[in-house]
Amino acid sequence: MNTSTKSKVWLFALCALALAGCGSSEEPAAASKSERAHAEHDDHEVAGGDGHVQLTDAQLTSSGIVLQQAGPASIRETLPVYGVIAPNAERVRDVGARFPGLIQTVTKKIGDDVRQGDALASVESNESLQTYSIVAPLGGTVIARNANPGEQTGDKVLFTIADLSTVWVELSLFPKDVAKVKVGQQVSVRSGDNGLNGAGKIVYVAPFGTSANQTLTARVLLANEQRRWAPGLYVNAEITLAESEVPVAVRSEALQTWEGATVVFVRSEEGFAPQPVQTGRADSQWTEIITGVAPGATYAATNSFILKAELGKGAAEHEH
Repeated sequence: MNTSTKSKVWLFALCALALAGCGSSEEPAAASKSERAHAEHDDHEVAGGDGHVQLTDAQLTSSGIVLQQAGPASIRETLPVYGVIAPNAERVRDVGARFPGLIQTVTKKIGDDVRQGDALASVESNESLQTYSIVAPLGGTVIARNANPGEQTGDKVLFTIADLSTVWVELSLFPKDVAKVKVGQQVSVRSGDNGLNGAGKIVYVAPFGTSANQTLTARVLLANEQRRWAPGLYVNAEITLAESEVPVAVRSEALQTWEGATVVFVRSEEGFAPQPVQTGRADSQWTEIITGVAPGATYAATNSFILKAELGKGAAEHEH
């Protein structure tokens, strides 16, 4: 073999070695990239093929998911109605002068809070020319004033004072519902405008109706120490007609629909899983669970739709 032939053989051998080295280095790199992608998928996956959603306590707090335990509850049969806040007429007083005379001073104006016995105005009697005070007959708020210095009192109402620590809720009842409503029944009241909630009892059911709207009035006495319920405010209400105790119930807002079934997201060591349930009686707060959730089981009572979304997202990623 001459020198030229030997050179060609060496060149061919070097090229073969170089190609072999390149192939061996690419193959592990490709495998490593695939493994990394699979690992990243596993780390990102919140809900996998096992049908569970895992959230930390911090994630639960940030998501607004509140946990409760399934257990006994009182299910109410309710009648939804509408109403309006009104002053408690038994705690409203019109104030006039004891003797006709000339108003000397006025010390209170509309909106002022007064205590029983506070002076509202002073009047000089036309007959005796003696000055006397007009005082508040009860504690409350001045809601009307018709008195100014230098005016004659006459027999008119000078002040109106209302004690707004309690108010009435005037509920409108349709004739078909009147037979269901009785004095003493519990009523929950809420305002959609500002989120207020309250509770009271029916103290009066009118024996006659209103021709204008063909309804009857049921009156609720409602505590109002914080002056949150302003007269004239329209509200929604639910009259409790009957109550039933059930052994197992969950919050009504905890129920979700998953794969055509009604479910509750129950928590276990593996995470949250949608547990199909058979429901019974229900009201706006509680739903009876006949089968599917055991007493004492921990479940997502609020914002369970977040778990449903995570479960759907995780299932989609698992399919890919």
